[in-house]
Amino acid sequence: MIAFLTPAIVILTVFVAWPMISALRLSFTDSSGFGREEFVGLENYVRVFTDGDILRAMGNTALYAVLFTPLAIAIALAFALLLNNPSLPLRGLFRTALFTPFIVSLAVAAFAWSYLLDPQIGLLNFWLRGVGIQLGNVLQDPTLAMPAVVLVAVWKSFGFYMVIFLAGLQDIPTSLYEAARVDGATAFQRFRNITLPMLANTMGFVVIVALIAALQAFDQIYVMTGGGPYGTTQTIVMEIYQSGFRKLELGFASALSYVLLLITLVLSLAQFLFFSRREKDAA
Repeated sequence: MIAFLTPAIVILTVFVAWPMISALRLSFTDSSGFGREEFVGLENYVRVFTDGDILRAMGNTALYAVLFTPLAIAIALAFALLLNNPSLPLRGLFRTALFTPFIVSLAVAAFAWSYLLDPQIGLLNFWLRGVGIQLGNVLQDPTLAMPAVVLVAVWKSFGFYMVIFLAGLQDIPTSLYEAARVDGATAFQRFRNITLPMLANTMGFVVIVALIAALQAFDQIYVMTGGGPYGTTQTIVMEIYQSGFRKLELGFASALSYVLLLITLVLSLAQFLFFSRREKDAA
């Protein structure tokens, strides 16, 4: 048994455990990746919570999460309810089509959307001009840039959440809906009193996964806006990238990475406690 586990243990040690330990060590230094490094204690962590640019990036990340999470979940749930209807023709085709964006690289999707939104050659602007709407340069607009990158992430991700909701919907006994119909319950009443309570575990899982994905937003922001305009789309992961690879502040980037890791662990712990409590209540 140990012989079978050894390759996995070696890979995890070399590519996961050791880099994490090294990053933790660097977070207490002023390392730049070159030359000598000095121990600075908690200075990098103090800077994380006092630097104005970092605090603004945290605010932007929170805004991104607030916009992305409910929108992606609402769209995913709506399509899951629609595609769970056995009388809907071509259900398999629609499911495949809506899930397909999830398997596309987010960076590639961001490039495509950048061209679609281009004020000069973008098809979206061209179509909107045909109905009298002038969208302008969305990605350079401080007000519209964040919603634009959020919509790209929603388009990319909601198919994955939809599949999870579909799995949850198919576990709900149809006898519950039949009994509700006999009692005269409306479609909304069946949704509120049967579907939502029975989807509570699935909903909790999807919310936590979506929040963690929102905290790690990087690809489409790097491609579409680079954190601009004027820092309005600068997120925590963008700050980690720029601090580590552009400013060569590896120690500070490592500290910021561990703060993000701590936030992610808190969300994962919340998910664990949620499901533990649900299991106790069910028992």
